[in-house]
Amino acid sequence: MKPRRGRRTGSTYHHGDLRQQLVAATEEIILERGVDGFTLREAARRAGVSPAAPAHHFKDARGLLSEVALLGFKEFGDDLIAADRRGGHDPQKRLYEQGRAYVTFAMKNPARFQLMFSHSKCDMGYRDLGAVADRSFKVLERAVRAAMGLKATEVMSPDAYGLLMANWSIVHGFAHLALGGELDGPARKRGGKSAILKSFLPLTLKYLPVKR
Repeated sequence: MKPRRGRRTGSTYHHGDLRQQLVAATEEIILERGVDGFTLREAARRAGVSPAAPAHHFKDARGLLSEVALLGFKEFGDDLIAADRRGGHDPQKRLYEQGRAYVTFAMKNPARFQLMFSHSKCDMGYRDLGAVADRSFKVLERAVRAAMGLKATEVMSPDAYGLLMANWSIVHGFAHLALGGELDGPARKRGGKSAILKSFLPLTLKYLPVKR
């Protein structure tokens, strides 16, 4: 669906949902060209406004990219929290459910996911982007603390950090392999691309390291 174009009445520009249209256009561009291929001018063109119009909502290209990343981290964090709750009181189940939610989000939202972890393109001081991103990380940290028997007030030990990084690296790496198409070949031999989420991911998550 093409973005709706704004209209001029006298000297006033009317575009009721310009902010949302620019966000949608940005995600389209990132999907097609990658983060490095994004330009504010192209986003404005796709939203049907002048090159100067985005400045009314976002200071510059970095501001618009930061807004898209912020929206991504909000949804991402919500998904991880819901997954963590599905895991109940079992740390292994919590980490498993988080991993599944992590990769599922990446595959359903490839443009946002790519941008969320392209910190050189975003301003982590933009609005509450830094805090929202940290909220997602804390979901994983809490599950790792539970696995290690650490209270929320205790300092993370080297082993706890190692467990945290190992779990994060596995699911993040899997997500990038899936998005990059590297898993498409093996998936074709096992019933098609749906095997990535239905078969490969569950098998991989079985081997997440968990302190017992």
